[in-house]
Amino acid sequence: MKNLFRLIAINYTLARFGLDEIFLSFHYLRTLKFLSIINPFNWFRNTQTTPAERLRLCIESLGPIFIKFGQMLATRRDLLPEDIIDELEKLLDQVPPFPLKQAREIIEQQFGVPVAQAFLSFDDQVLASASIAQVYKAELHDGQKVVVKIVRPDIEKRIRQDTELLTMLAELFDRYSAESSRIKPKQIVAEFEKTLINELDLVREAANASELRRNFEGSNDLYVPEVYWDYCKPKVLVIERIEGIPVSDIKQLNAHNINLEVLSRKGVEVFFTQVYRHNYFHADMHPGNIFVSTENPDDPKYIAVDFGIMGSLSKEDQRYLAENFVAFFNRDYRRVAELHVDSGWVDADTRIDEFEAAIRAVCEPMFQRPLAEISFGQLLMRLFQTARMFNMEIQPQLLLLQKTFLHIEGLGRQLYPQLDLWDTAKPFLERWLDEQLGVRALIKGLKKNLPYIAENLPELPQLIFKTLHKVANDELQIEWKSKQLDSIKSEIRRANKRNVRAIIGGSLVISASLIAGLDGLAPIMVGRGDFIMPLMSWIFLLPGLYLLLSDR
Repeated sequence: MKNLFRLIAINYTLARFGLDEIFLSFHYLRTLKFLSIINPFNWFRNTQTTPAERLRLCIESLGPIFIKFGQMLATRRDLLPEDIIDELEKLLDQVPPFPLKQAREIIEQQFGVPVAQAFLSFDDQVLASASIAQVYKAELHDGQKVVVKIVRPDIEKRIRQDTELLTMLAELFDRYSAESSRIKPKQIVAEFEKTLINELDLVREAANASELRRNFEGSNDLYVPEVYWDYCKPKVLVIERIEGIPVSDIKQLNAHNINLEVLSRKGVEVFFTQVYRHNYFHADMHPGNIFVSTENPDDPKYIAVDFGIMGSLSKEDQRYLAENFVAFFNRDYRRVAELHVDSGWVDADTRIDEFEAAIRAVCEPMFQRPLAEISFGQLLMRLFQTARMFNMEIQPQLLLLQKTFLHIEGLGRQLYPQLDLWDTAKPFLERWLDEQLGVRALIKGLKKNLPYIAENLPELPQLIFKTLHKVANDELQIEWKSKQLDSIKSEIRRANKRNVRAIIGGSLVISASLIAGLDGLAPIMVGRGDFIMPLMSWIFLLPGLYLLLSDR
């Protein structure tokens, strides 16, 4: 019943702010425009407010979930009119604040002491106010200038109420829509709720900030403020106060002669560094959370704040995404189709040639334009629509990444409209794939697993002897479960031979790695740079690699 009341309240809010005027302006809804005439709220509407302003006020009234959605839209100047974007940007850090008295009560409740005792000074003026929390200036007793972030009172209750409503709608969709198995609405809502609830725990956010700061320590691309752990509580976060220009303030950036082209490229590099080098990325990189340092205008540095939402990917998703990106760069649409099938994102019985043709039909017209003019946000949406025809399942683990990518593109194009996103990203991805899948990755993996290999090495000769003995006597049996069992049986003998080659080749490679780790016992070194190893390692390694690779 409470969900019904909330749904009625949402509809009441939409009508109160006259959003029917916006929705009915779309050409395919103009036949219903008479509905705005019979809306009583339109009869007494304040004509001094614009439709864009009413949209922003409506979103603020609806609560944090809707504000988060508005914040995402605020980064897409390439998709929405300027007046709407200008208003939505106010949702980034200009949400109406809650009273100072409540803020002080939360601090004193969390610290157990008065505000005057906790801080040397505390500025009562709100520095920024967002959907989840608001921020004040303060100074610690040692003179360190900080900001104090305080969670909004009763915000968790509001979030759970709205997510309950979304869950109810998701269950209805799941029950009556044939698309539910692909879209997974309940899973998406659950993931969204978990993300928002986690954002309410400021100790978790402090830990996120510390790890991100450690990842970019000494970097010229991104600076992460220091966390003061003695002052961090579940509802209060104290972090280093930074000085910088909001990344959306183009006038101020130009006034300080910030190189916007370099800055936009660095944004792309920071994104891919987080995703592919650290596998830990800031998933709420809207303009309200990003500032620019003025220390070096020719080589500017980003400053990040608000670390409530972070993301990571599995190794498999990392690789599939990287290979997908590179395949797009090279216009290898067949490879894109194959990767979608291999990853399990679309059904295994999907016709590759049909999927390839559909992807080509979407991408090729867009690639006829200069890359700098292509909106890859729009391209992604077109691709999702195409993949939908082939029953592509929504991947909840990729939703944060998709949102972050849209933020980055919108931010980069806002700073430097001629940004060639792929010119910056492609070399980075190709280098990452080489490091993960090349010979260097193989040697690195062997060195990493050397203690495990050394521990189990005494058992290896016996295992090899037993396996070879079974092969020689035709005793090696492999259990297969397949509909094509009869045809597979004829391949077993050939598979046995491949197993032998793999075992012998693997043994030689392992032996090479062990010799390489025996410092001082292999005086003759051969190679160059990262590939210098003892001569005996090469004698074992090369035949081993030959046996392994020739097996493919």
